[in-house]
This record gives sequence, structure tokens and C-alpha cells, in this order.
Amino acid sequence: METHNVPLPLPIIDGDSKMFWDGCKEGKLLIQQCEDCEHHIFYPRAVCPNCMSDRIKWVESSGKGKVYSYTVARRPAHPAFADQVPYVVALITLDEGVRMMTNLINVEVEKVSCDMPVEIVFVKVDEQITLPKFQPLGL
Repeated sequence: METHNVPLPLPIIDGDSKMFWDGCKEGKLLIQQCEDCEHHIFYPRAVCPNCMSDRIKWVESSGKGKVYSYTVARRPAHPAFADQVPYVVALITLDEGVRMMTNLINVEVEKVSCDMPVEIVFVKVDEQITLPKFQPLGL
């Protein structure tokens, strides 16, 4: 399957997520935190899912966590990913307690495991989008 003419599907930056994507461009993993109950929040939203407060602030995550769950994609989810198979789609539990879906990179798919310690890696796609991905801790 040829991919050179297939554009990569990219995230849509909206009002709730703009700070997140701006942080990624600067090499910072920003998540939200409720100013009332101090609950960390991800994905970006307007109210705290824990206490329904709208007093939300942005804080920088440590960028570290553990693999909660994962799958190995051996068939591309989109034609633009055909040259990347096999790749790992993972749910990461950040040290702050929130979970984030992403890709694991810089690791052989056979060596991925649940509870594997990981850290953030930023991959620049274009001038607007830098994607947060994760790799084994300490690479």
C-alpha cells in the first residue's frame, strides 16, 4: 500500500485543546487541574469531571507514567500509517493519575508490557502539530 499521496490525519485544535497543543509545540505536556478539588484532568474540558467546577487551570505533567494497556496494530488504522506497522497504541497512566491514549515508540513491539515505565517524547509533524508519544523510561 503506497502512502506518499495519503495525508496524515491530524488532530483538530479547538478552544478546549489549544493550550494542550501549544504546550506540545514547546515540549511541555500540559494537563488540567481543578482549582477546587485539585483533581487532574485529561482530556481537556471546560468543567471538572470530579466536582463539576469550572475553575480549571493548566499545569505541566511530569511526562512520566506506566503502560496501563496496549495493543499492537499490525494492519494500519488509516492508509497513511501503512509504512509504520506494526505500531503500538497504548493507554498510559501518567504519574498525576490521568490516562492518555498515544503511541509507544523506540521499543520493539514484543518488549512492550503493562506497567512498563515510560516517558514523553514529542514528535513534530508540522508547524501546527507536535504529537505527544511515549517511550520506555531512560532511553
